[in-house]
Amino acid sequence: MTNLEHIRTAVNNVQFNRFRFWLQIFFFALLVYGGYLGIELGKHLPTFACGYNKELRGGMCFLMPLQHWMEWPWEKLFSAAALTILYGFAIFFLWFIALNRGWCGFACPVGTIQDWITSLRRWTGIRYSRYSEGQYKGLGIIKWVLLALMFLIPLGIGGGWFTHDLKSPFCMICPGRTVVPLFGLDVSQWSIDFSSRTNMIMTSLGLLVTGLFFIGAFVKKRFFCFYCPMGALHYLFSKAALLRLNKEGAKCTRCGDCYRVCDLQIKEIADDIQNKNIMTDDCIMCLKCVAACPEPGALKATFAGIPIFEATEAGFIKRMNKGRTDDK
Repeated sequence: MTNLEHIRTAVNNVQFNRFRFWLQIFFFALLVYGGYLGIELGKHLPTFACGYNKELRGGMCFLMPLQHWMEWPWEKLFSAAALTILYGFAIFFLWFIALNRGWCGFACPVGTIQDWITSLRRWTGIRYSRYSEGQYKGLGIIKWVLLALMFLIPLGIGGGWFTHDLKSPFCMICPGRTVVPLFGLDVSQWSIDFSSRTNMIMTSLGLLVTGLFFIGAFVKKRFFCFYCPMGALHYLFSKAALLRLNKEGAKCTRCGDCYRVCDLQIKEIADDIQNKNIMTDDCIMCLKCVAACPEPGALKATFAGIPIFEATEAGFIKRMNKGRTDDK
């Protein structure tokens, strides 16, 4: 066996949950506390490195500057100044194509916090609940509505249709604004702004969404990811990304193991045996499905077409012998 084959075997047989846990810790420290070390990854990141985390953050979520740009007066927005926005999208795209929606499954601080809440629920012995198929299909549209409003409301501000108090409307209701700064002992966002009626409504709504975030994440895995407009924006660019999730339908026995471990309840992961690229708009590319698949080569993650992690019988047996708690 060559050195390369040894490496591939080691990767495919890795204790995946442990590996993912430590990778999430790394990204969380980088994005939430990176400012302590003078790390600055810019303000175009395709993940919730919250701008309200102030000097602690190692970078900034692209949605905040994007909304600010969309609020420009229309005469500025549709002028040469718009090159700034195109430049921002270009940087966002370059960050995104490396990990695809792996930014959600491995790097997003808000996603990691939800996984910690899931661990707390599991520790209490309380089983999680699941959406019915009808609920799943109906709720899937919410993230697209939020993405559309995230563009339309700021554009309306720039056109003089809405008050400037509505600035960065998604940031005002995003749980990242209130939750992420807590890890820097900053509770300044946990208050209602009474300076205007609009500010009072938006900050109150933000606290309500935060409450729903904690409750939802406790009873359903990755609750907020179903409604995240960043995830919807990701999906628009996903076909150009280097990291892919692929399926060989001929090797699939439709055992359903991949569906049972999927935090987002994506049924197509098990049922679709026709398409090679099976990533949907809800997929966060956590790759738990690959780790849980017992059929060699049926599911695999590739980078620029090169397999980097794929289902193997030996890897499946090793991970099963260590015990799996994904169904709790």
